[in-house]
Amino acid sequence: MKVLKFGGTSVGSADRIRNVADLITGRGQNIVVLSAMAGTTNTLVEISDYLYKHNVNGAKEIINDLERNYRRVVALLFTQVEIRMEADEEVEAVFSSIRSLARDSFTSFEEKEILAQGEMLSTKLMHLYLRQCGVNSGFLPALEYMRTDKNGEADMDLCIPSMSVQISISLAISAAPMIDAVRSEPPRRRLSTSPYALRHI
Repeated sequence: MKVLKFGGTSVGSADRIRNVADLITGRGQNIVVLSAMAGTTNTLVEISDYLYKHNVNGAKEIINDLERNYRRVVALLFTQVEIRMEADEEVEAVFSSIRSLARDSFTSFEEKEILAQGEMLSTKLMHLYLRQCGVNSGFLPALEYMRTDKNGEADMDLCIPSMSVQISISLAISAAPMIDAVRSEPPRRRLSTSPYALRHI
């Protein structure tokens, strides 16, 4: 099993997502880690900066622009109507979540949640695209195993054993390539703020 890491440029468009999908299928068992699509993290940082400055309207304009970009990617990437609708629903859910955090009372807690959305989106789109390609993929949220220490950082002593159990269970029920989403969330009941990842089997 290998760990394959793809940066934002590698998944920066519908065509590049297709290329990565081609690379990770048919290569045995792999853990695949995806960054946010190119430009997304910088845009989410910009949104957070606007909100720290209490410019909610300015932040919402940037949110709308970013959502339109993702809608275009979905339209280009998905040919099966049912899966495209599901992808649109995922995009809508993510951006509704971001909008719900766009308020004057903005803290580092909300910032962490906003910054997590880029990796979440690239992971979910890849997961759905593999499904469209007939690849048996699974989706394993990090909420199943991630924990943080008193400083809000990932506590690997707690994470690794639990993660190993979850991966073993997923491997047992998925015979073909799989995606793991290591979901980024703000600390909540000691859940971690870690980036998304993909596991391909």
